[in-house]
Amino acid sequence: MSLKNKAPQLNKETSDIKSAQYVRGIGPKRFEALKRLGVESIRDLCYFFPARYEDRATIQKISAIEPDTEVTIQGKILSLDLRPVKKFTILEGLISDETETITAVWFNQPYLKNQLHEDDTVILSGRVEHFRDRIQLNVSEYEVANSNSNPTHVGRIIPIYPLTEGLLQRSLRQAMKEIVERHVSNEIVDFLPLEFKKAHHFPTLHEAVRCMHFPPDWPSLEHARRRIVYDEFLIFELLLLSSMTATQKKERGISLTLDPDLIAQFNSFLPFQLTSDQKNAITEISKDLTCERPMNRLLQGEVGTGKTVVAAFLLALTARSGYQAVFLAPTEILAEQHASRLKPLFDSLQIKNFILTGSAEDKQRMLVQTEAAKGTPGVFIGTHALLQDEIDFLRTGLVVIDEQHRFGVDQRTKLVSKNPRPHLLVMTATPIPRTLGLTLYGNFALTVVREQPKGRKPIKTFWIKREREEEVLEHIHKIISTEDAQAYILVPLIEESEFLDVQAATQEYEILTKGIFKNIPIGLLHGRLPKKEQEAVMSSFQEGKLKVLVTTSLIEVGVDNPKVAFMVIQNAERFGLSQLHQMRGRVGRGERESMCFLFGEPTSEEAKKRLRILTKTNDGFQIAEEDLILRGPGDFFGTRQSGLSLFKVANLAKDTDLLLIAREDAGQILEHDPNLIKPDHELLREEMKLRGHKVEL
Repeated sequence: MSLKNKAPQLNKETSDIKSAQYVRGIGPKRFEALKRLGVESIRDLCYFFPARYEDRATIQKISAIEPDTEVTIQGKILSLDLRPVKKFTILEGLISDETETITAVWFNQPYLKNQLHEDDTVILSGRVEHFRDRIQLNVSEYEVANSNSNPTHVGRIIPIYPLTEGLLQRSLRQAMKEIVERHVSNEIVDFLPLEFKKAHHFPTLHEAVRCMHFPPDWPSLEHARRRIVYDEFLIFELLLLSSMTATQKKERGISLTLDPDLIAQFNSFLPFQLTSDQKNAITEISKDLTCERPMNRLLQGEVGTGKTVVAAFLLALTARSGYQAVFLAPTEILAEQHASRLKPLFDSLQIKNFILTGSAEDKQRMLVQTEAAKGTPGVFIGTHALLQDEIDFLRTGLVVIDEQHRFGVDQRTKLVSKNPRPHLLVMTATPIPRTLGLTLYGNFALTVVREQPKGRKPIKTFWIKREREEEVLEHIHKIISTEDAQAYILVPLIEESEFLDVQAATQEYEILTKGIFKNIPIGLLHGRLPKKEQEAVMSSFQEGKLKVLVTTSLIEVGVDNPKVAFMVIQNAERFGLSQLHQMRGRVGRGERESMCFLFGEPTSEEAKKRLRILTKTNDGFQIAEEDLILRGPGDFFGTRQSGLSLFKVANLAKDTDLLLIAREDAGQILEHDPNLIKPDHELLREEMKLRGHKVEL
């Protein structure tokens, strides 16, 4: 919940003016425009930083300038001539320095004839162009120089501010100069404890804010920016960590009992050995489950690293402790896959287990409803069907959510909003860059599994140009027609239209069934097929009755078919890096060598770079970092993520080091002063409120 700045708007006559309207150069009209950009107070203006900067600091001699370049010069006005030309006016000035003269031209600014005068020394920036038989300077910015000149618009690194209707760059920049020179010291309080400023060699906040608006040089600007970025991250992490602590104080959890024999029994019933990462994850998370503090943990690991097995042990631990464990999957296919594969294991451990999906028969629905209400210890696997009002778990000890970004916050809350509060484990197969993880899941503890099971071979990935596509398809045909192997042919969404998506997949299916794969059993899967038909197609493919599956990006995360040896992705340039990596992960699930072919003719350098990265690495975490840099945090999951526009200056892709430093510092502050009541931290607490945050300490 936001806490708005409650500072009163003072009258114009008051000496301590707070409203931005009364800053010299703003006034009522510009104030209305600024409000559309979220700027109302003088403090807001202090933090209204430039969108970018232009370097106009280097003043060139007129004799050295060349056509078709952007330059800044300084010289004396020898003459001024205003003349009308058709529907506009031109002001021409002859400018001289000690080396040469040049004609400077202003378009449609006749009022400058009264503001500029002969013998004025001016600093001019603009583009040098050929005009008829001469070169001239088309002026974009100008300033009259004097002996005490501290230029605002030229002769320095120039701030370029975001604009809206009713704002002009030059007048806004002039007003911001007023802010920097007269108001920063009064409106901004340096809230950062001295020990952190010294430890990280940060400038004071006043210095940093002034430098962000009018930097003397590029190193100073970067130094100032680091301070502002750190401040944003520190306050965010303090809010996150204090919120987590406050929640843990308020909520009573469940202390589960770890049976020492369970891990040995669990291992004895597995047809394979756990990896080191899986063992470490089980140990780490089990420790949380045996505490009364409610657990919030993210289990992160890409396709094939065995997150489900880790979850299975935790589900078993919960049931053995006499509680109910709920395992929520995003689709029926995944829920049924989890249930069928885990049932033999739970049966061997003598743990009751149930499944409920949307298409379940009434008898099964009533069974789950009854057992849930009775508090029967066991494992309940299902889809959104488990969230229906009539399903009420009496003794929930643990909730596990697979691919949790597919569920809304309200849905997650429904399962854990009990007293005592169940432990929560969310799982994702999407490798998330560390910076993004600390923001999206900042109030979750993190466990990562990266190690692939023994015997798994890395997927070979190839970028295929159009002229070789048929050759690749013929190679796939040869293998799947003679060996026990299968293939996916994936067709991307052409536009934001499910109809066109289906049309493209259907067209590809018809081409292949009449062409290269005409004697091969081939299936079609897309979002407009009825649910039962989708399940029938997937079942046929899982059972090996179909050799090729033409599909849209409907292929679900987690669907496991070890016989699929080939993945063909049509028009691969239309997908993001992380999406491509996820879809590539549908193959390579068994011990045979698997291949992914990226069909595409990208035109942009960014798209070409994405495909090249995929051919060079199978490391999903490295790919995720590259994807964050290429596409930015908002588009990381393919859709804009609300809550990621948290920072005005900080960049999650580039400022990783500062985020990690700020998180460590926030933890240190709260460890010694959880309520921020010590003298060194009072200003920090007040700053959190001023930035519009509710502080629960």
